[in-house]
Amino acid sequence: MQPEFFNVINDELRGSEKTHAVTDPRTEENLWPCPIASTDDFEDAVAAARKAFTTWSRTTVAERQALLVKLAEVLEQNAGELAEILARETGKSQIVASIDVNGSIAQCLYYSQNALEDEVQFEDETTKVVATHIPLGVVGAICPWNFPLILSNIKVVASLVTGNCVILKPSPFTPYAVMKWTELSRGILPPGVFQVLNGGADLGALMTLHPGIDKISFTGTTATGKRVMASCAKTLKKVTLELAGNDACIVCADADLDRAVPSVASGGFFNAGQVCVASKRIYVHESIYDDFLARLVKEVEASYAIQEDSAAPSVFGPVSNKMQFDVVKGIIEDCRANGYNIVSGAAAAASAKPATAKGFWLPPTIVSKPPENSVLVKEEQFGPILPILSWSDEDDVVRRSNLANAGLGASVYSADLAQAERIARRLEAGGVWINQFERPNFGAFFGGIKDSGFGGEMGKQGLLSYAYTQCLHFAK
Repeated sequence: MQPEFFNVINDELRGSEKTHAVTDPRTEENLWPCPIASTDDFEDAVAAARKAFTTWSRTTVAERQALLVKLAEVLEQNAGELAEILARETGKSQIVASIDVNGSIAQCLYYSQNALEDEVQFEDETTKVVATHIPLGVVGAICPWNFPLILSNIKVVASLVTGNCVILKPSPFTPYAVMKWTELSRGILPPGVFQVLNGGADLGALMTLHPGIDKISFTGTTATGKRVMASCAKTLKKVTLELAGNDACIVCADADLDRAVPSVASGGFFNAGQVCVASKRIYVHESIYDDFLARLVKEVEASYAIQEDSAAPSVFGPVSNKMQFDVVKGIIEDCRANGYNIVSGAAAAASAKPATAKGFWLPPTIVSKPPENSVLVKEEQFGPILPILSWSDEDDVVRRSNLANAGLGASVYSADLAQAERIARRLEAGGVWINQFERPNFGAFFGGIKDSGFGGEMGKQGLLSYAYTQCLHFAK
C-alpha cells in the first residue's frame, strides 16, 4: 500500500491541492505525493500554536518530560516504518536509516531525564537571587535533509521540554519521515503544540518574518543562515543557526594508524560524507603521509564500496539529492581539470556517473595534496570526496585548519594526549574530537564558531536558547 502524508495542523491531518514528490536517490524514481502547505495552512498553524501556548507554557517540567517518554514510545513502536521511509527518501542504507530513528528515541529519553533547573545565582545576608527559565513561545524549526529525523527531533525535544510550541518545516528533499512521525504522535501533546508543514524556501521565509513565531532554529548553509538571521532581526526573534563546517582533521606523527585510519575513513565517508561535522580536510604529518595514504585508500576501497541494495550492511550510500550531486560532481570535475592527484575513486575520475546508470552515486574519492586554494579545500564538499594534505609545523597546520567556514567541528589524532589537547585548544571550532571521528553528543552543547553558526543546540546550554532566563530577587 502506498503511504500517505499530511501536514499536521492543530492535530488535524490536512492535504493540499499542490503536491510534490521526492526523487529516490538510489533509483531516481519519483516517490509519493506530498502536500505543500498553503499560506492559510501556515497562518492556521501559527494561530493554533499561540492558542496552545497559553496553557502548555504553564505545564511543569516533569509533565513535559513524561510526554517525551511517550514520544519515544511512538518512535520505537513505528521504527520499522519510519526507517523504511527514511531509506527511500534519503538513499540511506537500512542500517543508517535505523541510526536516525534510534538516535531520535535516545534524544527523547535523555531529555526526559535532563532539563533546565532553577539555580541560586547570588545570595548574601540581605538578598537571594534565583534564576528560573520561562518558555519563549512558538518555535519555528527549519530542518535539513541529511539526517531528517534526528536533526528535526532535537529541535522538537528542546522546544517541548522548555515549554514552547513547535512548528516543523522539514527539507522539501526529505519531508516524508518527519511528517509521518508528527502524524503518528498526534494525541500525545495538546493540539497545536507539535505541528508540521511541508514547503520550500518561501515557507521558510514566512516563518522567519511572522510576528507570531518567537524563535527560529535553522540548520543549513551559511548563505541561507545569514538571510534567516536578517529576517529574524525584523521582529527580534531569537535565532539558532547551525551552519556549514569545513572540518579539519589533524593526524600527528605519533598517531596510532591502526586506529586512526579506520576512524578517519568513517569520519569522511560515513553517509557518503553528508554529515555536518564530517572530516572534510585531512592534514597528515609529512613523516607518515605515504603510509597513512596507502592505508586509507585500502580501508576506503574495502569498507565504503557502493552497495546498490539498501539492505546490504553498508554505511555508504548515494548523494541524497540531485542538487548536491551536481555540487560534488562539479568539485570532482574541477580536480580533474586541474590535474590533481586522484588516488582513489577511479570511476569518479573517469566519469562522475555512467550515462546509463541510475541514482546519485559517486564512489568514495580521495585526492592527494590538492592546493590549499582549491575548491575542494576551501569549500565544504558535503559529499564523498576527501583531500589529504600534509604538514610539518604545528603553527602552520593550525593556521591552515582555522578557515572562517571551518568552525563547527575538528579532530586531532595523537598518541600524546597533551599534544592532542594543546592542538585541539588552538582550533577555532565548536567541538573538537580527540582520537575519534566527529559525532555530536546530544548531552553536550553543539554550536559553530565564526561562519559555522550562531548559538547552538543540545545539552543544558543548548536548552537555554529555548527559554528566557528570569531572575527572582528575594529580600531576606
